[in-house]
Amino acid sequence: MVRTPLTPFERERGERLGALLRQARGERSMVQIAAAAGLSAETLRKIETGRAPTPAFFTVAALAGALGLSLDELVRLCAPVGEGVAGRLSA
Repeated sequence: MVRTPLTPFERERGERLGALLRQARGERSMVQIAAAAGLSAETLRKIETGRAPTPAFFTVAALAGALGLSLDELVRLCAPVGEGVAGRLSA
């Protein structure tokens, strides 16, 4: 199966998600957070660096839980500046 290329918006959103997760992790190790979320450290590394910009919903939910973030908060913080959830849903 051939994967369609990511749009610039998808790449940017993945970079914002990665930066947010890195910031939320703080001083905790990547291994510690990945284990708490039931993921490999390499998967978390790829998400944090933007190499996996479109992780599965359950992966994001597990990371949010391990980091003490709500999914609503993640959606809000990953939105482009000046664009709310309603703007993305109507597009």
